[in-house]
Amino acid sequence: MTSSSDLTAPALAAPAQRRALSQLFVATVTWIALGLVAGLFYREFTKAQGFPNGFSGQLALVHTHLLALGALVTLIVLALEKLFALSASRLFRWFFWIYNAGVLLTAAMMTWHGILDVQKVEASKAISGIAGAGHILIGAGFVLLLISLWKGIRRAS
Repeated sequence: MTSSSDLTAPALAAPAQRRALSQLFVATVTWIALGLVAGLFYREFTKAQGFPNGFSGQLALVHTHLLALGALVTLIVLALEKLFALSASRLFRWFFWIYNAGVLLTAAMMTWHGILDVQKVEASKAISGIAGAGHILIGAGFVLLLISLWKGIRRAS
């Protein structure tokens, strides 16, 4: 038989943490939706252009990048937020926006480059440069996340 103390609800999260959890959840759902749309777009666009099934290129990778770097990472960060209250660090807000901007910029450039590949149009070097900026933002976001995580672990111990 269980006692009533075993059934008590966990303490409610602070307002800042609730806001962070909500933002992370919305971001996760958004990245999943964008990832699925990217997969559908890849399939239909290459089919409309007469490419055989299994055509691989930049456009084929957008779907996976959005699901892995977008949805999976934000879902993991959501769990870490619940465990370590990462949002207590001011750097966490910077992580959230910089990281998501980096993933969006990278995916947009991959999509643009992929469309040009399918249409057999020479891509400008600027596309690669802008995609590189997106990767830099992702890297900076990871650094901010790791600092926030370190602070959260130290607070928890």
